[in-house]
Amino acid sequence: MYRKENQISLTEFYTPFGTLNAENRWIETAKLIPWDGLEHKYAALFCEDNGAPAKPFRMALGALLIKQETGFSDDDTLQAILENPYMQYFIGLHEFTHTTPFTSSMMVLFRKRLTADILKEINEIICNPPPENNKGGGTTAENAVKIENPEQTEASETELTVENKGTLIVDATCTPADVTYPTDVNLLNEAREKLEGMIDALHPHTEEYLKPRTYRKKARKQYLSFIKNRKPSPTKVRVAIRQQLGFVERDIRHVDNMLSKTGAEPLSNNQNKWLETIKKLFEQQNTMYKNRTHSIEDRIVSISQPHVRPIVRGKKSASVEFGAKVSISLVNGYTFVDKIGWDAYAEADELPKQIEAFRNRFGHYPAVVQADKVYRNRDNRTYCQQRGIRLSGPRLGRPPKEKDPQVIRQQRKDAGERNAVEGKFGEGKTAYGLARIAARLKDTAEAVIVVAFLCMNLKRKLHYFFVVLVTQYFPWSEKRVFLVEGF
Repeated sequence: MYRKENQISLTEFYTPFGTLNAENRWIETAKLIPWDGLEHKYAALFCEDNGAPAKPFRMALGALLIKQETGFSDDDTLQAILENPYMQYFIGLHEFTHTTPFTSSMMVLFRKRLTADILKEINEIICNPPPENNKGGGTTAENAVKIENPEQTEASETELTVENKGTLIVDATCTPADVTYPTDVNLLNEAREKLEGMIDALHPHTEEYLKPRTYRKKARKQYLSFIKNRKPSPTKVRVAIRQQLGFVERDIRHVDNMLSKTGAEPLSNNQNKWLETIKKLFEQQNTMYKNRTHSIEDRIVSISQPHVRPIVRGKKSASVEFGAKVSISLVNGYTFVDKIGWDAYAEADELPKQIEAFRNRFGHYPAVVQADKVYRNRDNRTYCQQRGIRLSGPRLGRPPKEKDPQVIRQQRKDAGERNAVEGKFGEGKTAYGLARIAARLKDTAEAVIVVAFLCMNLKRKLHYFFVVLVTQYFPWSEKRVFLVEGF
């Protein structure tokens, strides 16, 4: 059940500390979010006349934004809200209170209800700048392309000529999950320990049978003997894997046998999920051991987070990262999340989709697309040429003997402007928690990723209004301020 609440103004908020400062960042940020216009997406998740009323949309989204902006845990976020009247106004409370508006466990429900798809739509509504504000690329006649109107039938099909405008910057990154660096021996040892816990939980329900032997002391001793080696040889690694595979195989057989003998299922929900994951992990590790290989499709790297996959990045600092791969589009400093994938994918294949998404947002194609070398393949170049889009970077094939100075200057300019997307990734990973996603569920982790980019967009929009305000009263500083802000 959901009940819509009227949004309050700053003057209606009661606090014993006097009037709140209208220039506070939380109050200014609250003005940028159309709470009433976005509430219907959240209200559609609930029935109209059944169950206890859910927490308001402003409270749910506001709490997630506060957590992402401050970098606090769920408990610390709730404590900060209790201590700060500006945060209480931001989440929609009518007066300052010392009573908790929700429990910290509700933060997980907020992340489940506000899914990544809903948050993407919210991000589009909040941060989609007007088309006439698009910067860069020019609006020359050669950039005009003919776009078919999809709403018209084939019999009355006409062509609309629309000028290409604006600059689209695309890139992809990995948002590492909060998991221990996985090794085969460590994963098998963790699986063995969890299976031993399941056997201990099942034994009281099968008291007429003897408790099966697990050889846990022997397995623990062999594991400790292995991990004490700072640089174990491949032979020792293979021996350790074989030992742990034997223990895990025996424990899985015991658990299945005990489950078949008991009528009830005494295992917890987490243990049932772990058991399915461990069985798949054992099959993968056993296959790799027999085939003497170190790669397999859909490889499990975490028992508690089986959706996490290894993403090969090829960078010196981290050749392989474990988390979600995210493709984004950057337009005028605003970030749009185009795809979140847990399996490795070719980001170059997403470029046509990102360009079409740009067209849907602004009504025209971009004049310039600035992308990394991996995007500049033959198919993408042909796609851009057919639509009058200039794709940054040198052309394919052998470089010319005599380089055009104008082309060199343009390439350097494109490379410099493309650095903005790298800055966004750095900002997200250093200030907004994208360097380590602590959410353990797949859906909640995706919600955290989108909320992080939403926070960056709100901050960008807040700075934009600050620049407009400054230049309104100090016209002589317009050029200087806009250069500082990157406009």
